[in-house]
Amino acid sequence: MIVGDGRVFFNVDEKGLADANLWSRTAERVLIVLSEFEAADFDSLFEGVYSVPWGEYIERKDAFPVKGYSIKSRLASVPAMQSVIKKAVAERLKKDHNSPYLTEKSGATKQLRFSLMGDICTIMLDTSGEGLHKRGYRPLKHEAPIRETLAAGIADFARIRRDSEAADPFCGSGTLLIEAAMKAKNIAPGLNRSFAMENFGFIGSGILAEARMRAKDMMYEDASFSARGFDIDGIAVENAKQNARSAGVGEFISFEKADARRFRTSPEEIILANPPYGQRMMSFDESEILLKEFFKNMSPQRYKGIYVISSHPEFEKTAGMKAKRRRKLYNGMTQCQLYMYF
Repeated sequence: MIVGDGRVFFNVDEKGLADANLWSRTAERVLIVLSEFEAADFDSLFEGVYSVPWGEYIERKDAFPVKGYSIKSRLASVPAMQSVIKKAVAERLKKDHNSPYLTEKSGATKQLRFSLMGDICTIMLDTSGEGLHKRGYRPLKHEAPIRETLAAGIADFARIRRDSEAADPFCGSGTLLIEAAMKAKNIAPGLNRSFAMENFGFIGSGILAEARMRAKDMMYEDASFSARGFDIDGIAVENAKQNARSAGVGEFISFEKADARRFRTSPEEIILANPPYGQRMMSFDESEILLKEFFKNMSPQRYKGIYVISSHPEFEKTAGMKAKRRRKLYNGMTQCQLYMYF
């Protein structure tokens, strides 16, 4: 395994590819690296892409959209690179399928992705389809939702276990507690969704079906995890209940309408929270007052841990409590800090 900037490279077979999609709690996509080469100009980019045996991966009728990015490369125009890559793939497919034309209408969609980092081009095939943060349990979206992958990462930092007790005083759509419950019960995050690789003829349709069967057998039936979620918005509470039921963890989490400023915890409870940032749900001044009052209420109480994610620039000063640890994270495009108290 090799760890890079925002990426992890590893070698697996088809079974491992299915498991990676099904079990990845914090990754956004699982990609197959098809080629890596130096591309300092458009000619070398074309030749590098053309050298891939595309006929082994893409049928004549398949669609193959191209997406990517360039960082510190002499080739800086992403639209121009998309055009060159698209043309190179098309020309190679015509050769591989011995056909003068391609339809891109009646077949599967094979999403191609590329990255250019310091003139090194990596060409990849997306096996996930929609981003892996889309678990399939949250069709009812409340304001300012936290991404499922980020919520799962926070559950990791909080050391959620099969016997943990957790609470979220600002539960919103319930994502933090749902992801914590899925981790505690060892429920595969991708169990209730589909993946692009299921339509790849060179992989086989039965691979994911087998992986799902294995995943169901691996759930922790004896897990005693329990959680409580609260929100001042009654609509958010009802949405959270529905989302938890859809995720298969509704029986382990209770949701109630309540004010976070009067939240009461216990010595064994792990508190996970994503309070309003003062960007969409309330003004900055209102969110700052809420944060002060929440931590004033929490200060004399005993708890196992508090894990709060926030983009507030002076969070600890406003909260009146210095965190034991901090970790920089991103909620979408918003840079945040995870403040950890234990």
